Amino acid sequence: MKAVVFEKYGAPAKVLHLAEVEKPVPGEGQVLLKVHAASVNISDYFVLTGFSRLFGGGLLRPKDPRVGGDVAGVVEAVGANVSRFREGDEVFGTCRGSFAEYAIAREIRLGLKPASTSFEEAAAIPVAGLTALRCLRDKGHVQAGQDVLVNGASGGVGTFAVQIAKALGARVTGVCSTRNVEQALSIGADHVVDYTKEDFTRQGRAYELIADIAGNRSVSDYKRTLKPGGTCLIVGFRGNPLLGLARFAVFGKLGSMTGNKKIRFMGIANVNSDDLGFMARLVSEGRVKPVIERNYELSEVGQALQYIGEKHSRGKVIITVA
Repeated sequence: MKAVVFEKYGAPAKVLHLAEVEKPVPGEGQVLLKVHAASVNISDYFVLTGFSRLFGGGLLRPKDPRVGGDVAGVVEAVGANVSRFREGDEVFGTCRGSFAEYAIAREIRLGLKPASTSFEEAAAIPVAGLTALRCLRDKGHVQAGQDVLVNGASGGVGTFAVQIAKALGARVTGVCSTRNVEQALSIGADHVVDYTKEDFTRQGRAYELIADIAGNRSVSDYKRTLKPGGTCLIVGFRGNPLLGLARFAVFGKLGSMTGNKKIRFMGIANVNSDDLGFMARLVSEGRVKPVIERNYELSEVGQALQYIGEKHSRGKVIITVA
């Protein structure tokens, strides 16, 4: 079978290549998928450029040559003790090495694909959709009638965050650039701030929750924009993620020690079957629709990752496999 692999760290367009590899066999609790589509996350880009070496991914060269996490496809075979899926089921979720014709996924990391949703749309959901869900529902505890601001409303996580916040009954303000204002309004934002023209932290409006995917403001900016008792959850960062994490781990904690406004770092979600099912229901009901900016073929994964690492993508970038 064909799979995208890498043997050294570097720019995606230079280190990734399409190779013939052995078709995997599912073990206990695992499912073999015929991959139809996968999606690209910024974490995939950071793995290739070497950040994974800090977390046991291999110091001089990657320990695992496979690439890709989000996946949607058809169950080809199941391993021992798999009870929720059978051959022929259309599923979506996460695995290791989704940029391939076949991939192995753990049963607990999969859900049934919504029948009305394409494989490409389903592949867009897992990491970005569940990260937004965790931020708003689980950590932000958003309630109907609350005011929520999404900073970075045009990207993969941001487009899901706007829609999920609306589905939970919030009044939503999205922050994005001029070219994405109409998109943010079209997916449900009640109000949009064009950051090239306005500063959302100095408009005099306050929010119960700030979901910040961009991570590009100071702790004092966030506190000024929160209502008493409000929370800002930092989901991602522009630029070096380690520097961003260190900055908010220190200054966010210090800033939260005074007053009743909290700044917290959240990070990406733990993908699980229950939350995938929740997202599938929102999509089936028409309350959430994945926003896809670009499609690439399997042979173009390097270009796709290069794009997401260097540009501000509008929604999700998809790899169509089958």
